[in-house]
Amino acid sequence: MQMNKIPVVIGIADIQQKGKFDDLDEALLLMDKATKAAINDSSNEIINYIDEIRTPKGFWNYKNPGKWIAQNNNFRTNPITYVTKIGILQQSLFNDAIKSIQNGKVNASLIVGGESRYKLIRSFKENKDYKETPLTSDPDYYLKAESDLYLEEEIKQLSEMPVGFYAIIENAYRFNKKLSISDHQDAMSNLYAEFSKIAANNKYAWSNIIYKSSDIKKASSNNKYQAFPYNKYHCTSWNVNQASATIICDESIANKLKIPRHKRVYPLASSENNNMISLIQRPYLSSYAGMNLAADFIKNIQMKLKKSINLFDLYSCFPIAIEMFADSLQMPITNKCTITGGMPFAGGPLNHYVLTSTNQMIRELRNNPQQIGLVTGVSGIMTKQSYALWSGSFIEKFKHEDVTSEAAKIEKPVKLSSKKSGVAKIISFTILEEKINCKKAIIYGEAYKERIIISTKDKIKIRDMETNEWIGKEVKFKNGLLI
Repeated sequence: MQMNKIPVVIGIADIQQKGKFDDLDEALLLMDKATKAAINDSSNEIINYIDEIRTPKGFWNYKNPGKWIAQNNNFRTNPITYVTKIGILQQSLFNDAIKSIQNGKVNASLIVGGESRYKLIRSFKENKDYKETPLTSDPDYYLKAESDLYLEEEIKQLSEMPVGFYAIIENAYRFNKKLSISDHQDAMSNLYAEFSKIAANNKYAWSNIIYKSSDIKKASSNNKYQAFPYNKYHCTSWNVNQASATIICDESIANKLKIPRHKRVYPLASSENNNMISLIQRPYLSSYAGMNLAADFIKNIQMKLKKSINLFDLYSCFPIAIEMFADSLQMPITNKCTITGGMPFAGGPLNHYVLTSTNQMIRELRNNPQQIGLVTGVSGIMTKQSYALWSGSFIEKFKHEDVTSEAAKIEKPVKLSSKKSGVAKIISFTILEEKINCKKAIIYGEAYKERIIISTKDKIKIRDMETNEWIGKEVKFKNGLLI
């Protein structure tokens, strides 16, 4: 096969559903509808060229949704199917598809993801029976991360819900930026109030409500306390019925199918960091060498081409993701950081938001073909990071860089302490509400150059931690408890 072909996006679609239980589809049907719409956005003849289907694993239990979608849409090519588990960067689906097309291994790729947790929530509220279509055959390839995302010691204290982990990174970031707790809360809430305005004007966003900064900053019955300093409106919203589909092909096929020029958008460059270190063992909790290396690759591409990045969608599961990405790119933290309105308001499906944000970027670039857009992504607990440049017109061959090996040489895991008692310096913390009027503080500490996790339910200490700075303090502990 001819090498160095030009990959181009020719079809995109995003599906969103609201309403009562009977008005909603399960994730499989959402993905199928998105696929049909993406085909319609490109050309019905593309079904003769799609050689692979890549799907990020969601909350659903389907083994091989790609095969079902291919059969339901009469794909002529019996495409290879991939399902990528949580822990694999969503951007990697695009990267792998783009490189396979570029190297002549496939003619076209369909990337499709979907979630139907909103339908599941409606089933509880309406006392309906939620069932999924049983799909029990395995995909051709099932991809998963090489290592676990966190340690058992962390799960015991924080559970597997990500919010507590991200809150710990957030508090470390605030301390390193020398911000007071109050000023930092104001900054986060002001930013997210601006994001809600963007989402309200985005027809693909889950929420059309514009929130005031005070609505976000203050915990309430609608904006429940999650993990200090986060309330609900700081957090990604994954109880959605949404699906996205993207079709990428070799440009010669786009020419053959007579895809109009205004519908073509080109991948320009991408970088990723997959250096996996559990949060408690990271040398620095809120700044990562691999992330900065991946950002540097993108900035170098930009400088070499002498092009400005005009549009941004920084991954926004929690404020810390935006803050760290903005810092790595040396850009201000403003409402220019998102085109969707962010995951709390646009919707943050478990494992395919980057598909949604990429499609939104492609729409913007179709309307502004001389511009360049940047989409970032995260996997795990800010464990892995990705950057992707897209262009409304062809500039040069797609370039990709994985900085994992270089990052692993720089960053080494910090050893966990086995000490049962002693003195530790607090490097970060968060506070969880276990039940009404019962909170628990989880503290990450450094004891004799090793790391330790300790906790307390002392109400007086916890109230003080919510208003006064505790990071940097030396505290005594015994058997995992603050004393």
